Amino acid sequence: MDNVTSWEKLKHELKAAAAGLGIDKIGIASADPFVELKQRLIRHRELGYESGFEEPDLDKRTQPSLLLENPQSIIAIAVAYPSKLKNPPKSEPGARRGIMSRSAWGEDYHKVLRDRMRKLEDWLRERVPSLRAESMVDTGALSDRAVAERAGIGWSAKNCSVITPEWGSWVYLGEMITNLPLPPDEPVAESCGDCTACMDACPTDALVAPGQLNAQRCISFVTQTKGLVTDELMRKIGNRLYGCDTCQTVCPKNRGKNWTHQPELQPDLEKAKPLLVPLLTMGNREFKEAYGQTSSAWRGRKPIQRNAVIALGNFKDPSGVQPLANVLRSDPRFELRATAAWSLGRIGGAAARDALEQALKLEREEAVLEAISAALAAGSPGNRDAAQEALGAPGEDDGLVKRE
Repeated sequence: MDNVTSWEKLKHELKAAAAGLGIDKIGIASADPFVELKQRLIRHRELGYESGFEEPDLDKRTQPSLLLENPQSIIAIAVAYPSKLKNPPKSEPGARRGIMSRSAWGEDYHKVLRDRMRKLEDWLRERVPSLRAESMVDTGALSDRAVAERAGIGWSAKNCSVITPEWGSWVYLGEMITNLPLPPDEPVAESCGDCTACMDACPTDALVAPGQLNAQRCISFVTQTKGLVTDELMRKIGNRLYGCDTCQTVCPKNRGKNWTHQPELQPDLEKAKPLLVPLLTMGNREFKEAYGQTSSAWRGRKPIQRNAVIALGNFKDPSGVQPLANVLRSDPRFELRATAAWSLGRIGGAAARDALEQALKLEREEAVLEAISAALAAGSPGNRDAAQEALGAPGEDDGLVKRE
């Protein structure tokens, strides 16, 4: 295979084979350095907007030749995932539920896309035995978004997602750097226009400019951290247990789009929208059995349990007082005890105050003592009135218990 026509033919056959490989869209990008991206990443770092989860080496993020010797093209793939729960369980007084982001529904998408990548590589190797390739999904060095944009998968939107004309932004992205001189595709024209729905709806104003995200304020990032969370951000978390989809759910380009054809990615309703109280006492083994096959498990159970504690506080449901009091009294992790104190202050009322006052006598950790004191100052019997609010209401499935 040594002429342009042959490589064009292979590219055409590859795209035709995509559905059979479990891939929804394939695009081809050149393997040239991402020069403009590097400048943006440098500025992003200078502003302190990184999450800390990224590849720290900006050269590796922008120079494919550092990842595969003499690369000739990058094959970008997109796999569509569901955006709606069919007949989800209701969150009700006494049985409050949290919500996992769509990226945590079904089987871990990293595993699913790696499977698709292996099939793609096998398909190529059958036709080009001299293939050399380096595949990556999300956790790789390259920017999935930048590759997908260059490959014509979609455009890079104001919400920092890639929006595809066919599937909206409900797609997982992956790429394969190769030594095959496949002809590149044309980028898709940007189509956000004047719309700022995503920026307007972001709970924490983390979308600081079109296509620019301050990850330190992004709820998706905050829900994956393990430490203490500020009062402001805990209120904004609502009942989100992992991730945040708000900037995608409000996007007009996603309206009516829900993809159910990838079997591994379909949600288990009880895992996608679980009861909060049982999460508080879930041990490591139980957590791994329930969530070990999902993308939410990569940080372990601690962030999800902390977020469940936060969600109970945001619901202001008196039924949460006793479970939270148990956490405050006996959980060995000071971050969860301090968070439980905050949530009890949010709920308020005599029972919450009693739990806080009892804990104040026994607690020795300074951070928890501070949280208890702040909660006692914030909590009052009058707050019990808020427990009667209709909090299991519109927007809850997107994590917004209510706006304040």
